[in-house]
Amino acid sequence: MSTVFTKIVQGEIPSYKLAEDDRFYAFLDINPLSKGHALVIPKQETDYLFDLPPALLGDLFRFAQQVAGAIRRSVPCKRIGVVVLGLEVPHAHIHLVPLNSESDVDFRKPKLQLPDGEMAALAGKIREELSAKN
Repeated sequence: MSTVFTKIVQGEIPSYKLAEDDRFYAFLDINPLSKGHALVIPKQETDYLFDLPPALLGDLFRFAQQVAGAIRRSVPCKRIGVVVLGLEVPHAHIHLVPLNSESDVDFRKPKLQLPDGEMAALAGKIREELSAKN
């Protein structure tokens, strides 16, 4: 059975897409810890991140690095945090979270509820940053 992330990649569930290539997909988290919180996934369904073949894992992080740079240029923050939890969805994924303090990556705190228009505009801004660097 397909994961929710596979359904997003296949367009069965809408997303605020940031970047995509033949192997990876990045999109805004709809329940973000901070503005610009994104998820980066391999299109290959693999439950546990470290079960990915080494070359694919390395390429996933290189893809995430490009996305993180675009987020950082689009959202005022000190850094982009990288978090791998992998318990909520059985599909390998990396959280990219704009940070101003370490407490910004506390997944127990209430999530932001941003209006659709704001999410769409933010995704567009991040995509522009990505295309400007390529």
